Amino acid sequence: MRMTKAYRSARWLGPAATGLLLIGAVNSAHAEVMHEAIESEHLTFSIERVADGLENPWAVAFLPDGRYLVSERNGQLNLIDPESGESSVLEGMPEVNHHGQGGLLDVVLHPGFGAEDGDNDWVYFTWSKPDGSNSRTALSRVKWEGDELGEVEHIFEQERASGPGRHYGSRLAWLPDGTLLMSIGDRGSEPPRAQASNDHAGSTLRLTATGGVPDDNPFVDDADTLDEIYTLGNRNIQGMTVLSNGEAWASEHGPRTGDELNHIEPSNNYGWPDVSQGNDYATNDPIGEDSLPGMVDPVYVFEGRFAPAGLTEVTSDAFGAWQGSLLVGGLGSEKLLLLRLEDGKVAEEELILEGEVGRIRDVRQGSDDAIYLVTDDAQGGLYRLRPVSVH
Repeated sequence: MRMTKAYRSARWLGPAATGLLLIGAVNSAHAEVMHEAIESEHLTFSIERVADGLENPWAVAFLPDGRYLVSERNGQLNLIDPESGESSVLEGMPEVNHHGQGGLLDVVLHPGFGAEDGDNDWVYFTWSKPDGSNSRTALSRVKWEGDELGEVEHIFEQERASGPGRHYGSRLAWLPDGTLLMSIGDRGSEPPRAQASNDHAGSTLRLTATGGVPDDNPFVDDADTLDEIYTLGNRNIQGMTVLSNGEAWASEHGPRTGDELNHIEPSNNYGWPDVSQGNDYATNDPIGEDSLPGMVDPVYVFEGRFAPAGLTEVTSDAFGAWQGSLLVGGLGSEKLLLLRLEDGKVAEEELILEGEVGRIRDVRQGSDDAIYLVTDDAQGGLYRLRPVSVH
């Protein structure tokens, strides 16, 4: 059952607001202020555009020196200077299949990136790997060498290729033990693949930093299930994060409505397509059952056609009452929602943005304590949210 929502749209205070103090202001030389002060229920914040002119950007990662890595679905990985806003394309990335939803997708740094010895200065990325007329969701990594990329290492690809274009999943998130979670969508054309234990489609995977199988993965002793699989029955996860307490959470696309928030735990089956809160695109008839034994119900079902993408925990105390809550982006809805968790449930939902920046593909808490948004558009951008104090 849904919790009661404290559902209040944020309010723009406008340029006439005076006495605004930006909290934690850094890297602001180039950023264009889009809104000086937007008042939400618990916080007043600003929106800045850090970079624009990006072609369908998908994800952002933060280098220790303050620069940004932003992936574009066309296959480009961009290095963005926060002081000038200038973007340069890094050479050496593989050729991607960018038909439909495919392309260069998520990008994250190794948790040990930036250590003095440099041994773990790896950039990890997911992408749709061409395979003749088909494609596969793949994971690769590349060593960071100051201002350029070293040689790319391909460390994992899904077992079965299929027609290109849809449901690659592709979010990455590090667990506290140094293993890596990776989502793979059901690939769109054959939803029952998400229930097939011998198929990576429609699952989350748990991998080592080199793409191997951790010894304690939940199905390593099950001859009928692929060793990499961590969970099954996931339609298309495009938001995934690991909280400060070590819990993994994911936002997942339903079909026509039925978008879900799930707490990702090993060996769970989240039901797709046998269980769904969504409807068939053509007939609008319900797909599957509301709930079935042995399958895990979603923690939360988003209202309407939200289209979730990008998920992060607000960890900075600069955000006051937002701290400890989830921020989840929406594509078609163009929304940013704040979800406050309580005892593993969503106790409160607040609408933070709706249409102010466009289709939100990625949401991240930056190393500078700001919240960053990536917008999916042919002329997409990188945006920053920071709290302000109003006097």
